[in-house]
Amino acid sequence: MEEKLGTVTIAPQVLLTIARLTALSIPGVASMSSSFTRNVGRLLRRHSLGEGIRMRVEDDVVYLDLHIVVEPNVNLLELGRDIQQETARAINDMLGMHVGEVNVHIDDVIAAGVETQPHEETEE
Repeated sequence: MEEKLGTVTIAPQVLLTIARLTALSIPGVASMSSSFTRNVGRLLRRHSLGEGIRMRVEDDVVYLDLHIVVEPNVNLLELGRDIQQETARAINDMLGMHVGEVNVHIDDVIAAGVETQPHEETEE
C-alpha cells in the first residue's frame, strides 16, 4: 500500500521551458519567434511566459503552439514533425503528462549567413 506524502505541483513555466529547450535543440531551428508573443502581448496587454509558445492544459492534457524561426536549406515538413515528436516525448518523459497537440508555426526562415539575435524594441 502506497502512503500519500502530499502533492506535487508543476509550474506552467516548467512546461514552457521544456517545450522551448526541446524545440531549440532540434537541428534546423534557429530561434523561437519573438514577434508572435510581442504582437499578441500588445493586443492583449499581457506579458508572455514563453517566447514563441502558447500553451494550455485541460484535464492534464497539454496543448502547445510553437512559433519558430528556421535555418535555411531545411526540409520544413520534416522539421515540423521532428519538433512535434520530440516535444511531446520530452513532456511525457519528464512530467508524465499526455500531449494532445503540438502545433508548429514556422514564422520565418533566416537568410543564409545571418546570425539570429534577439529583437529589441525601441521607444520613440
